[in-house]
Amino acid sequence: MITASETGSAEARYESWKHWPVNWSAVWVGALAALAVALIIGLFGIAIGANEARMGERLFDSSHPWPMFWAIIGAFFSFVAGGWCTAKVAGILRSEPAILHAAIAWLIAVPLLVAFAAVGAGDYFGSWHGGLAGTPSWSAGDKEPMPPPPSASKVEKERSEIAHQQWQLDKDKAARVARNSAVAAAIALLVGLVGAVIGGWMGCGEPMTFSYHRMRQAVGTTTQRGPEPAPMTSEPFVRH
Repeated sequence: MITASETGSAEARYESWKHWPVNWSAVWVGALAALAVALIIGLFGIAIGANEARMGERLFDSSHPWPMFWAIIGAFFSFVAGGWCTAKVAGILRSEPAILHAAIAWLIAVPLLVAFAAVGAGDYFGSWHGGLAGTPSWSAGDKEPMPPPPSASKVEKERSEIAHQQWQLDKDKAARVARNSAVAAAIALLVGLVGAVIGGWMGCGEPMTFSYHRMRQAVGTTTQRGPEPAPMTSEPFVRH
């Protein structure tokens, strides 16, 4: 028969939480390191012409692939550096808390990237990060042309029809550009998250295999200790 004390102790064990402490200093250092590396890569991309954004009819322009490659490489390796710095500064030796800290550094860097994009500096961190700025609410674009009055001549009606068709084409193109910019920004952020996870995993120093956590216990119990140092003696040293 289970007593009330045993039930209470079981519930207490079940309800107990084991939290992971967060080293916020290391997290901020990693986030700032990722932004610094992204800025350097973005500026080099602008200097060599590989950071040019070509968001138009298609998301991936096969005739100009270098902006896509440069944006992905910059987003990935910048957060690899940020995750690595986070794990090293925190002194973490396990992959799980290292990855957690690197992901938190990515979370801090995302609103900072959005803030930089809002003030017009998003393209300096990579052409695909420019889509984080979005379209301002006060920028409504060209208004739809008014239809001609019934008393208008045939030439005026044709001009109005041509203007309306051009307005519709510009509106559709702007919608495609906004969609492609949003998709590119989302891809850049997700690539950065993957880079942060890999960088944090590298920084902790553990083997980068998915099955290593199962062997930790076995490795810890089978590791042999080195030879014991010789005991110190109190006998005086005599030179022969």
